[in-house]
Amino acid sequence: MRKVITGADEAVALIPDGATVMVGGFGLCGIPENLVLALRTRGTRNLTIISNNAGVDGFGLGILLESRQVKRIVATYVGENQEFERQYLSGELDVELVPQGTFAERIRAGGAGIGGFFTPTGFGTIVAEGKETRVIDGVPHVLEAPLKADFALVKAFKGDHAGNLVYRRTARNFSPMMATAAAVTIAEVEHLVKTGTLDPDGVHTPGIYVRHLFQGPSYEKRIERRTVRKS
Repeated sequence: MRKVITGADEAVALIPDGATVMVGGFGLCGIPENLVLALRTRGTRNLTIISNNAGVDGFGLGILLESRQVKRIVATYVGENQEFERQYLSGELDVELVPQGTFAERIRAGGAGIGGFFTPTGFGTIVAEGKETRVIDGVPHVLEAPLKADFALVKAFKGDHAGNLVYRRTARNFSPMMATAAAVTIAEVEHLVKTGTLDPDGVHTPGIYVRHLFQGPSYEKRIERRTVRKS
């Protein structure tokens, strides 16, 4: 099966209106910049986005919010995006906020085929409303459902023609889990190398989880909030 495709435009052409899409990244670190931009350009609408956060105004997932292409977001942190705040408060955007550890485990459960799990996080809060609860070892727990998606969009440092991926440091974040929890995973990589080049022990996402990949032409790698030491 040929996994290498021409680029982001070919990739997002596979994503229909109304799809559920996981998007890797932590803040702006390790986000699939080219795929998000191509989605905006194509105009795919009514998307459900599962991502740790919602980007910032004018960059990352923020550009899909500005173009009104997102109907629902499942996320953990959304504090850097004023357009997100406006749409949420006005009722234009459906939002499910999930504690970050629970978010990661729900994605992992989706990829592992686990039907759900109990966690003490969120018990007694609005996170637990409508969910089954149980006392385990004297501690109240909440039953959380797995998260799955039609597509996962991830960004890796290196990838080979078989789809094996290597992420770089903190840019790995949620991407390996998301790659297992979607029906179709599409990866953009900074460096596309020949199959057999990558050290098998260093592969973070095996190629069996990746349907398509391409080498991204450029990356801005914007810093979400720059903090420097005073001179």
